[in-house]
Amino acid sequence: MEMDLQNDTVVFFIVGFSDVPNGRLPLFLFFLLVYILTVLGNLILILLICFSSLLSSPMYFFLCNLSSLDIVYISVTSPKLMYIFLTNNGIMSFSQCIVQLFFFDAFWNTEYFLLTVMAYDRYVAICKPLHYTMIMNRRLCIIAAAGTWIGGMLGSLTPTVPTSMATYRPFNKVNHFFCDIKALETAAIGNASYIQNAILVHGFLCVTTSLICILVSYCYIITTILKIRSREGKYKAFSTCASHLSMVSMFYILLFDLYFRPKSTVSPMEGKVLTVVYVYIIPLLNPVVYSFRNREVKEACKKILRQ
Repeated sequence: MEMDLQNDTVVFFIVGFSDVPNGRLPLFLFFLLVYILTVLGNLILILLICFSSLLSSPMYFFLCNLSSLDIVYISVTSPKLMYIFLTNNGIMSFSQCIVQLFFFDAFWNTEYFLLTVMAYDRYVAICKPLHYTMIMNRRLCIIAAAGTWIGGMLGSLTPTVPTSMATYRPFNKVNHFFCDIKALETAAIGNASYIQNAILVHGFLCVTTSLICILVSYCYIITTILKIRSREGKYKAFSTCASHLSMVSMFYILLFDLYFRPKSTVSPMEGKVLTVVYVYIIPLLNPVVYSFRNREVKEACKKILRQ
Protein backbone atom coordinates (compact mmCIF):
# COMPACT_ATOMS: atom_id res chain seq x y z
CA MET A 1 0.00 0.00 0.00
CA GLU A 2 2.88 2.33 0.79
CA MET A 3 4.35 1.79 -2.66
CA ASP A 4 0.95 2.43 -4.29
CA LEU A 5 0.59 5.71 -2.40
CA GLN A 6 4.09 6.70 -3.40
CA ASN A 7 3.51 5.91 -7.07
CA ASP A 8 0.28 7.92 -7.06
CA THR A 9 2.44 11.03 -6.73
CA VAL A 10 4.98 9.97 -9.39
CA VAL A 11 5.07 11.82 -12.70
CA PHE A 12 7.13 11.20 -15.81
CA PHE A 13 8.43 13.83 -18.19
CA ILE A 14 8.60 12.45 -21.74
CA VAL A 15 11.53 14.17 -23.44
CA GLY A 16 10.40 13.21 -26.95
CA PHE A 17 12.48 14.96 -29.59
CA SER A 18 13.13 18.16 -27.66
CA ASP A 19 16.85 17.65 -28.24
CA VAL A 20 16.29 18.31 -31.96
CA PRO A 21 16.75 22.11 -32.40
CA ASN A 22 13.88 23.89 -34.17
CA GLY A 23 12.31 20.54 -34.94
CA ARG A 24 8.95 20.70 -33.18
CA LEU A 25 6.81 21.91 -36.09
CA PRO A 26 8.47 19.81 -38.86
CA LEU A 27 8.38 16.71 -36.65
CA PHE A 28 4.76 17.36 -35.71
CA LEU A 29 3.79 17.59 -39.39
CA PHE A 30 5.82 14.46 -40.20
CA PHE A 31 4.24 12.33 -37.47
CA LEU A 32 0.77 13.71 -38.22
CA LEU A 33 1.14 12.82 -41.91
CA VAL A 34 2.43 9.34 -41.12
CA TYR A 35 -0.41 8.78 -38.65
CA ILE A 36 -3.10 9.91 -41.11
CA LEU A 37 -1.65 7.85 -43.97
CA THR A 38 -1.32 4.78 -41.76
CA VAL A 39 -4.90 4.99 -40.49
CA LEU A 40 -6.32 5.71 -43.97
CA GLY A 41 -4.27 3.01 -45.71
CA ASN A 42 -5.18 0.32 -43.22
CA LEU A 43 -8.80 1.45 -43.01
CA ILE A 44 -9.16 1.28 -46.81
CA LEU A 45 -7.72 -2.23 -46.75
CA ILE A 46 -10.15 -3.29 -44.01
CA LEU A 47 -13.11 -1.94 -45.97
CA LEU A 48 -11.94 -3.65 -49.17
CA ILE A 49 -11.63 -7.00 -47.42
CA CYS A 50 -15.00 -6.63 -45.68
CA PHE A 51 -16.97 -5.64 -48.78
CA SER A 52 -15.25 -7.58 -51.57
CA SER A 53 -16.10 -11.21 -52.32
CA LEU A 54 -12.74 -11.55 -54.09
CA LEU A 55 -10.91 -11.15 -50.78
CA SER A 56 -12.59 -13.86 -48.73
CA SER A 57 -9.65 -16.24 -48.22
CA PRO A 58 -8.10 -16.78 -44.76
CA MET A 59 -5.03 -14.80 -45.81
CA TYR A 60 -7.13 -11.64 -46.19
CA PHE A 61 -8.98 -12.34 -42.96
CA PHE A 62 -5.65 -12.23 -41.13
CA LEU A 63 -4.60 -9.15 -43.12
CA CYS A 64 -7.78 -7.45 -41.90
CA ASN A 65 -6.73 -8.26 -38.34
CA LEU A 66 -3.23 -6.96 -39.04
CA SER A 67 -4.57 -3.68 -40.41
CA SER A 68 -6.85 -3.25 -37.39
CA LEU A 69 -3.88 -3.97 -35.16
CA ASP A 70 -1.70 -1.41 -36.94
CA ILE A 71 -4.32 1.30 -36.40
CA VAL A 72 -4.64 0.74 -32.65
CA TYR A 73 -0.91 0.06 -32.29
CA ILE A 74 0.16 3.41 -33.73
CA SER A 75 -2.65 5.17 -31.84
CA VAL A 76 -1.16 4.18 -28.48
CA THR A 77 1.74 6.63 -28.87
CA SER A 78 0.79 9.10 -31.64
CA PRO A 79 -1.81 11.37 -29.95
CA LYS A 80 0.36 12.00 -26.89
CA LEU A 81 3.49 12.56 -29.00
CA MET A 82 1.74 15.13 -31.20
CA TYR A 83 0.34 16.81 -28.08
CA ILE A 84 3.92 17.10 -26.77
CA PHE A 85 5.02 18.70 -30.06
CA LEU A 86 2.20 21.26 -29.89
CA THR A 87 2.39 22.16 -26.20
CA ASN A 88 5.91 21.12 -25.21
CA ASN A 89 4.25 19.47 -22.19
CA GLY A 90 5.53 15.91 -21.79
CA ILE A 91 4.13 15.30 -18.30
CA MET A 92 2.45 11.92 -17.76
CA SER A 93 1.14 10.51 -14.50
CA PHE A 94 2.29 7.13 -13.23
CA SER A 95 -1.00 5.44 -14.14
CA GLN A 96 -1.04 6.98 -17.64
CA CYS A 97 2.50 5.78 -18.26
CA ILE A 98 1.78 2.21 -17.10
CA VAL A 99 -1.42 2.04 -19.16
CA GLN A 100 0.45 3.22 -22.26
CA LEU A 101 3.17 0.65 -21.61
CA PHE A 102 0.60 -2.12 -21.18
CA PHE A 103 -1.29 -1.46 -24.41
CA PHE A 104 1.85 -0.79 -26.43
CA ASP A 105 3.30 -4.12 -25.33
CA ALA A 106 -0.05 -5.93 -25.73
CA PHE A 107 -0.47 -4.84 -29.37
CA TRP A 108 3.21 -5.51 -29.96
CA ASN A 109 2.76 -9.10 -28.69
CA THR A 110 -0.33 -9.48 -30.82
CA GLU A 111 1.74 -8.61 -33.88
CA TYR A 112 4.24 -11.41 -33.09
CA PHE A 113 1.44 -13.93 -32.73
CA LEU A 114 -0.42 -12.70 -35.79
CA LEU A 115 2.71 -12.89 -37.95
CA THR A 116 3.16 -16.46 -36.67
CA VAL A 117 -0.40 -17.41 -37.60
CA MET A 118 0.08 -15.84 -41.04
CA ALA A 119 3.26 -17.90 -41.50
CA TYR A 120 1.27 -21.04 -40.70
CA ASP A 121 -1.39 -19.95 -43.21
CA ARG A 122 1.32 -19.64 -45.92
CA TYR A 123 2.71 -23.05 -44.88
CA VAL A 124 -0.67 -24.71 -45.37
CA ALA A 125 -1.28 -22.87 -48.66
CA ILE A 126 2.06 -23.96 -50.17
CA CYS A 127 2.75 -27.31 -48.50
CA LYS A 128 -0.83 -28.64 -48.30
CA PRO A 129 -2.72 -26.79 -51.07
CA LEU A 130 -5.33 -29.54 -51.59
CA HIS A 131 -6.34 -29.40 -47.94
CA TYR A 132 -6.06 -25.63 -47.51
CA THR A 133 -9.77 -24.81 -47.31
CA MET A 134 -10.42 -27.75 -45.00
CA ILE A 135 -7.57 -26.93 -42.59
CA MET A 136 -7.91 -23.15 -42.64
CA ASN A 137 -11.65 -23.20 -42.09
CA ARG A 138 -13.63 -20.28 -40.71
CA ARG A 139 -13.76 -21.67 -37.17
CA LEU A 140 -9.98 -22.15 -36.98
CA CYS A 141 -9.33 -18.66 -38.38
CA ILE A 142 -11.60 -17.01 -35.81
CA ILE A 143 -10.05 -18.99 -32.95
CA ALA A 144 -6.51 -18.20 -34.17
CA ALA A 145 -7.25 -14.47 -34.57
CA ALA A 146 -8.95 -14.24 -31.16
CA GLY A 147 -6.06 -16.14 -29.62
CA THR A 148 -3.51 -13.65 -30.94
CA TRP A 149 -5.36 -10.70 -29.38
CA ILE A 150 -6.00 -12.45 -26.04
CA GLY A 151 -2.46 -13.83 -25.94
CA GLY A 152 -1.08 -10.37 -26.63
CA MET A 153 -2.97 -8.90 -23.68
CA LEU A 154 -1.94 -11.68 -21.31
CA GLY A 155 1.67 -11.57 -22.49
CA SER A 156 1.83 -7.86 -21.73
CA LEU A 157 1.40 -8.56 -18.02
CA THR A 158 4.88 -10.15 -17.84
CA PRO A 159 6.83 -6.87 -18.28
CA THR A 160 4.11 -4.43 -17.15
CA VAL A 161 3.47 -5.80 -13.66
CA PRO A 162 7.14 -5.75 -12.51
CA THR A 163 7.58 -2.28 -14.01
CA SER A 164 4.53 -0.97 -12.15
CA MET A 165 5.86 -2.38 -8.87
CA ALA A 166 9.22 -0.58 -9.14
CA THR A 167 9.98 2.51 -7.06
CA TYR A 168 10.45 5.82 -8.86
CA ARG A 169 11.37 9.36 -7.88
CA PRO A 170 8.52 11.89 -7.67
CA PHE A 171 9.72 13.42 -10.97
CA ASN A 172 11.32 11.23 -13.65
CA LYS A 173 12.85 12.24 -16.97
CA VAL A 174 12.17 9.64 -19.66
CA ASN A 175 14.49 10.15 -22.60
CA HIS A 176 12.11 8.66 -25.17
CA PHE A 177 8.92 9.66 -26.97
CA PHE A 178 6.66 7.29 -24.99
CA CYS A 179 6.79 5.13 -21.86
CA ASP A 180 9.17 2.52 -23.22
CA ILE A 181 10.02 -0.28 -20.80
CA LYS A 182 13.79 0.15 -21.11
CA ALA A 183 13.45 3.87 -20.42
CA LEU A 184 11.33 3.12 -17.34
CA GLU A 185 13.88 0.55 -16.21
CA THR A 186 16.54 3.29 -16.31
CA ALA A 187 14.29 5.63 -14.31
CA ALA A 188 13.62 3.09 -11.54
CA ILE A 189 15.37 3.63 -8.19
CA GLY A 190 17.70 0.97 -6.84
CA ASN A 191 18.24 -2.47 -8.28
CA ALA A 192 15.79 -2.90 -11.17
CA SER A 193 17.30 -6.15 -12.42
CA TYR A 194 13.92 -7.87 -12.04
CA ILE A 195 12.59 -5.60 -14.81
CA GLN A 196 15.44 -6.74 -17.06
CA ASN A 197 14.64 -10.34 -16.10
CA ALA A 198 10.99 -9.75 -16.97
CA ILE A 199 12.07 -8.39 -20.39
CA LEU A 200 14.15 -11.53 -20.99
CA VAL A 201 11.35 -13.87 -19.89
CA HIS A 202 8.87 -11.96 -22.03
CA GLY A 203 11.29 -12.08 -24.95
CA PHE A 204 11.60 -15.84 -24.65
CA LEU A 205 7.89 -16.55 -24.17
CA CYS A 206 6.56 -14.22 -26.86
CA VAL A 207 9.34 -13.22 -29.23
CA THR A 208 11.60 -16.26 -29.41
CA THR A 209 8.82 -18.86 -29.54
CA SER A 210 7.01 -16.90 -32.27
CA LEU A 211 10.22 -16.57 -34.27
CA ILE A 212 10.97 -20.30 -33.95
CA CYS A 213 7.47 -21.18 -35.20
CA ILE A 214 7.89 -18.81 -38.17
CA LEU A 215 11.33 -20.24 -39.02
CA VAL A 216 10.02 -23.82 -38.86
CA SER A 217 7.10 -22.88 -41.14
CA TYR A 218 9.47 -21.31 -43.67
CA CYS A 219 11.82 -24.29 -43.57
CA TYR A 220 8.93 -26.45 -44.76
CA ILE A 221 7.83 -23.78 -47.26
CA ILE A 222 11.31 -23.43 -48.80
CA THR A 223 11.74 -27.22 -48.94
CA THR A 224 8.42 -27.55 -50.77
CA ILE A 225 9.23 -24.72 -53.19
CA LEU A 226 12.59 -26.29 -54.08
CA LYS A 227 10.78 -29.50 -55.04
CA ILE A 228 8.68 -27.67 -57.64
CA ARG A 229 10.19 -28.40 -61.05
CA SER A 230 9.02 -25.46 -63.12
CA ARG A 231 10.65 -22.09 -62.65
CA GLU A 232 7.29 -20.35 -63.02
CA GLY A 233 5.78 -22.56 -60.34
CA LYS A 234 8.60 -21.76 -57.92
CA TYR A 235 8.23 -18.04 -58.56
CA LYS A 236 4.46 -18.16 -58.07
CA ALA A 237 4.77 -20.12 -54.83
CA PHE A 238 7.47 -17.85 -53.43
CA SER A 239 5.59 -14.67 -54.40
CA THR A 240 2.67 -15.69 -52.18
CA CYS A 241 4.85 -15.43 -49.07
CA ALA A 242 7.53 -12.90 -50.13
CA SER A 243 5.68 -9.92 -48.64
CA HIS A 244 5.15 -11.67 -45.33
CA LEU A 245 8.77 -12.82 -45.19
CA SER A 246 10.13 -9.34 -45.92
CA MET A 247 8.03 -7.69 -43.20
CA VAL A 248 8.84 -10.43 -40.67
CA SER A 249 12.56 -9.94 -41.37
CA MET A 250 12.34 -6.17 -40.86
CA PHE A 251 10.17 -6.59 -37.77
CA TYR A 252 12.47 -9.00 -35.95
CA ILE A 253 15.76 -7.39 -37.00
CA LEU A 254 14.62 -4.05 -35.56
CA LEU A 255 13.22 -5.76 -32.47
CA PHE A 256 16.43 -7.56 -31.55
CA ASP A 257 18.50 -4.47 -32.36
CA LEU A 258 16.38 -2.36 -30.02
CA TYR A 259 15.70 -4.56 -27.03
CA PHE A 260 18.30 -7.29 -26.93
CA ARG A 261 21.44 -5.28 -27.66
CA PRO A 262 23.43 -3.98 -24.65
CA LYS A 263 22.19 -0.53 -23.59
CA SER A 264 25.72 0.86 -23.68
CA THR A 265 25.92 0.28 -27.45
CA VAL A 266 22.69 2.16 -28.29
CA SER A 267 22.59 5.95 -27.98
CA PRO A 268 19.26 7.54 -26.91
CA MET A 269 18.79 9.21 -30.31
CA GLU A 270 19.59 6.00 -32.18
CA GLY A 271 17.06 4.18 -30.03
CA LYS A 272 14.41 6.78 -30.81
CA VAL A 273 15.04 6.65 -34.57
CA LEU A 274 14.92 2.84 -34.62
CA THR A 275 11.73 2.91 -32.58
CA VAL A 276 10.16 5.40 -35.01
CA VAL A 277 10.82 2.94 -37.84
CA TYR A 278 9.43 0.13 -35.72
CA VAL A 279 6.34 1.91 -34.40
CA TYR A 280 5.45 4.22 -37.33
CA ILE A 281 7.04 3.14 -40.60
CA ILE A 282 6.23 -0.60 -40.45
CA PRO A 283 2.45 -0.01 -39.87
CA LEU A 284 2.58 2.52 -42.74
CA LEU A 285 4.25 0.01 -45.08
CA ASN A 286 2.18 -3.02 -44.12
CA PRO A 287 -0.88 -2.32 -46.35
CA VAL A 288 1.39 -1.40 -49.27
CA VAL A 289 3.74 -4.37 -49.03
CA TYR A 290 1.10 -6.96 -48.16
CA SER A 291 -1.81 -5.90 -50.29
CA PHE A 292 -1.75 -2.86 -52.54
CA ARG A 293 0.79 -4.61 -54.79
CA ASN A 294 -1.47 -7.67 -54.84
CA ARG A 295 -3.41 -8.37 -58.04
CA GLU A 296 -6.52 -9.57 -56.18
CA VAL A 297 -6.64 -6.40 -54.10
CA LYS A 298 -6.33 -4.24 -57.22
CA GLU A 299 -9.15 -6.16 -58.91
CA ALA A 300 -11.34 -5.82 -55.81
CA CYS A 301 -10.66 -2.10 -55.69
CA LYS A 302 -11.54 -1.66 -59.38
CA LYS A 303 -14.73 -3.67 -58.93
CA ILE A 304 -15.90 -1.59 -55.98
CA LEU A 305 -15.08 1.67 -57.81
CA ARG A 306 -17.08 0.51 -60.84
CA GLN A 307 -20.05 -0.34 -58.61
